[in-house]
Amino acid sequence: ARGMKKQIIDDFIAQNKYLLAARLTSQKLFHELCPVKRSHRQRKYCVVLLTAETAKLSKPFEAFLSFALANTQDTVRFVHVYSNRQQEFADTLLPASEAFQGKSAVSILERRNTAGRVVYKTLEDPWTGSESDKFILLGYLDQLRKDPALLSSEAVLPDLTDELAPVFLLRWFYSASDYISDCWDSIFHNNWREMMPLLSLIFSALFILFGTVIVQAFSDSNDERESNPPDKEEAQEKTGKTEPSFTKENSSKIPKKGFVEVTELTDVTYTSNLVRLRPGHMNVVLILSNSTKTSLLQKFALEVYTFTGSSCLHFSFLSLDKHREWLEYLLEFAQDAAPIPNQYDKHFMERDYTGYVLALNGHKKYFCLFKPQKTVEEEEAMGSCSDLDSSLHLGESRGKPSCGLGSRPIKGKLSKLSLWMERLLEGSLQRFYIPSWPELD
Repeated sequence: ARGMKKQIIDDFIAQNKYLLAARLTSQKLFHELCPVKRSHRQRKYCVVLLTAETAKLSKPFEAFLSFALANTQDTVRFVHVYSNRQQEFADTLLPASEAFQGKSAVSILERRNTAGRVVYKTLEDPWTGSESDKFILLGYLDQLRKDPALLSSEAVLPDLTDELAPVFLLRWFYSASDYISDCWDSIFHNNWREMMPLLSLIFSALFILFGTVIVQAFSDSNDERESNPPDKEEAQEKTGKTEPSFTKENSSKIPKKGFVEVTELTDVTYTSNLVRLRPGHMNVVLILSNSTKTSLLQKFALEVYTFTGSSCLHFSFLSLDKHREWLEYLLEFAQDAAPIPNQYDKHFMERDYTGYVLALNGHKKYFCLFKPQKTVEEEEAMGSCSDLDSSLHLGESRGKPSCGLGSRPIKGKLSKLSLWMERLLEGSLQRFYIPSWPELD
């Protein structure tokens, strides 16, 4: 041990600080075992076993412990929670089904910010510890390394209740009361001269403590005042060289307003909101029509509300009935998402672009595209529509969709927009560059 370096010993203690599949008893422990994701290359996943307190030595817990022991991935942590002690935490992750009542369950989650926002996926069946359950969990973890979008559910977890706090407070209260009673008895029964050194020590400690707090408070206020006015020259150099990062600072800010400010992109606001947008700023534009305006705006506001704390993001909407040609011009540069039409494409004017979202960078002259994914029912409906329209002339049916998606809610088009926004802030989305921004008539 004498020949070992201190860094090696510290690393060994840090890696073996907690037990295997430790129990979450406080929010602080949750922060240490399941840290917040810093970037898309530093993902940390947590496999949580939600079980009853009486079932700790049962087969499900032993199977979960053996599975955690055989795990070799550094990005996965295994923990367990007593669902009866952390009721709100467990109810958020468990589905509303009678099949999970009184039984154990396993959930895979990833923390996105310190405010409690997580993406997760709970196993469909209760955890019994069988071999099939282990294979299912192992398959999810292997798939998660290739496709992080497997965690499709999203929620805001409440803070964990500190289970050890009441015991600590009671012990501290009892020891403090005993010490005060002893001091009180010694003051009245002992000589004053014998108590003077102790009283002098107590008052000196109190004076130093309060003096330190007051000095620290004034120094913090002065530092904030000095750091508030930024240096203009340094800011110009930074904006000229690199583009500000959204991920760490801006995206983790708490929304300042209780609503989402969405403005319409028209010929009046086009120059200020896009063409002359400041470097590093982006305008997220929702494509809608007059018939879908209300429903899509409501869903759009819900999906992007958690990102409104960033001062570099602006939100707008574009009317497809007014500016369809402008949108089609932009989509010509996104070859994979919207192929270039030709005169023989009779369904070109009938294409439904409602629910598309474009993240426009006015300074760099590029955009990222969010396109709603079609379900199986929608594809079947579109196939039947093409058969029905084959007998109609293109001039008679132009601009009039022959059939709609009655079975699919319009709001469902934006169901995965929040995950797309996460990838936008990470900078992992495909970018489509254009030579110049077209005019918006």
